[in-house]
Amino acid sequence: MALFEVGQIFKGDQPEDQLTAASGVRRALAKASGVGRHWQGNGAVDALDVKADALSVLIAAGAPAQAMQVVPGGPSWLHPGRSGTIQIGPQNVLGYFGELHPRALEALDAEGPLVAFEVILERIPDAKTRPTRAKPQLELSAFQPVSRDFAFVVDTKVKAGDIVRAAQNVDRKLITAVTVFDVYEGKGIEDGKKSIAIAVTLQPRDKTMTDEEIDATGKKIVAEVSKRTGGVLRG
Repeated sequence: MALFEVGQIFKGDQPEDQLTAASGVRRALAKASGVGRHWQGNGAVDALDVKADALSVLIAAGAPAQAMQVVPGGPSWLHPGRSGTIQIGPQNVLGYFGELHPRALEALDAEGPLVAFEVILERIPDAKTRPTRAKPQLELSAFQPVSRDFAFVVDTKVKAGDIVRAAQNVDRKLITAVTVFDVYEGKGIEDGKKSIAIAVTLQPRDKTMTDEEIDATGKKIVAEVSKRTGGVLRG
């Protein structure tokens, strides 16, 4: 389960004590990427998930990405070794993220893993009045995405990222996601080799893809991965 809220908080009874907080929590398997499949077999949420949430909220609200710093630690309700503070210099703390402290879980009568973030919107500095590059227009497709799995046998020295990049380079507009969901060495794979499996998402823009078009793209992916990494499609 994942929840979020944007609302007022009150540090005191003066106008400057009223602030607007954007906060969120994720529990158990509620990662941003979904439960999905992962070769490590552990899809539980962690501090990095809410770090990404907090930074995304701040950037969307206008915080300067290049100026933000992340330092270890946070308030007492967060685990001291699994939390962080986002700031623009030590005098302007924008927010916190991390795993809830065991004492906080006990006080809430909640079961972990439970991670959370909180950012204060008033602490985001005003944007500098200078020309900036406009964000690209958001393109949403009315057509159903298509997902295909590929498993490649490669030398053990080949990195999974090399396979991901090779697949993405086939058609960056059509291929919207490439994720690794399995890495295997052992029975059935010769010594010095490993199997890396990826899931590729194709997002058509103009029309629904035919089976022939999907197969053609799949062949291009296999050819490109083979060319870049020496990988062979696993039978």
